[in-house]
Amino acid sequence: MTDNWPVSDLLDIRRIYLEPAAAELPRGKEVLARHPDATIVEVESHQRIPELYGDETNVRRWVRIKREALVLGVKKTMTARPNGRSADFIAPSTANGCAMACAYCYVPRHKGYSNPITVFANIERITAYLERHVRKQGVKPSANECDPLSWVYDIGENSDCALDARISDNVRDLVTLFRDLPTAKASFATKHVNRDLLDWDPRGRTRIRFSLMPPADAKVLDIRTSGIAERIAAIDDFVAAGYEVHVNFSPVVVRDGWLADWADLLDHLDAGIGAAAKQQLAAEIIFLTHNRGLHEVNLGWHPKAEDLLWRPDLQQVKRSQNGDLNVRYRTGEKGAYVRALTDLIAERTPYLRVRYAF
Repeated sequence: MTDNWPVSDLLDIRRIYLEPAAAELPRGKEVLARHPDATIVEVESHQRIPELYGDETNVRRWVRIKREALVLGVKKTMTARPNGRSADFIAPSTANGCAMACAYCYVPRHKGYSNPITVFANIERITAYLERHVRKQGVKPSANECDPLSWVYDIGENSDCALDARISDNVRDLVTLFRDLPTAKASFATKHVNRDLLDWDPRGRTRIRFSLMPPADAKVLDIRTSGIAERIAAIDDFVAAGYEVHVNFSPVVVRDGWLADWADLLDHLDAGIGAAAKQQLAAEIIFLTHNRGLHEVNLGWHPKAEDLLWRPDLQQVKRSQNGDLNVRYRTGEKGAYVRALTDLIAERTPYLRVRYAF
């Protein structure tokens, strides 16, 4: 399922759910002009659209909805939330949702599970807010695990920016913004190789984190994404184009033979990138956390994924702050898994700095 999906299979926009205010903005007009044959459905809000939200009862329509539907709205609230692990701040989003369909993704349950892409048209307000926020921070006083020198802003918490860039110029505007901000850099994780980004001249101020996992896991879990080999093959090109490139080992799934498959992946990574990439490479490692509600929904459209994701013999229940029931690998045993993988990285790819692992 990771056979390098052509863009036409990922996106074929036929229906646009439109907040009227978005159509009055330059970015909204640009997006609408790209899809002149799409049916326009006016909505009061980009949130909780009845035809999209609550479609858990019709899970087999999800991929079709992701491919054919687009939501065009206006971002109402501007905040840069402190983060402190992957990034110093989570930037206000310029999009949410995704045309890909990874079986473990936590985002869909907040927007009806099908979760097609929503684009926010008021990009000028978002970039102006971010520029003010960055300048207010001043020079970063000390190094942390996010970055030794720069404030890091995650610009893709609830979407995949490389894929968002197929829909609008919002991501390009953000890369351009951070290019000229000497105290900050943008960051986003991606499972989609979009070589259009190679022409954007980021000048080291945008960090792309290519998400990687063993191909055996990706075939089952990373639905409608670029293949693992394609992602690795892109790393050198993005480094040469002026991006900082890291890798995101997420989610790490424990199963029979998992560590041997990670060894193979690390060997593939090592053989697939050059000296320049290795010199600046770092990794984030995130072991699987799964959600009981998503488990039940996945059983309706992709039960094979749950053979990997739902492992009561290995997992314990944890209630999240919002009341959801999540499962994660058992305390103590998980620590041993983390050590086993970080030791393997030190052995196979000793240049690969682990920024954090949990």
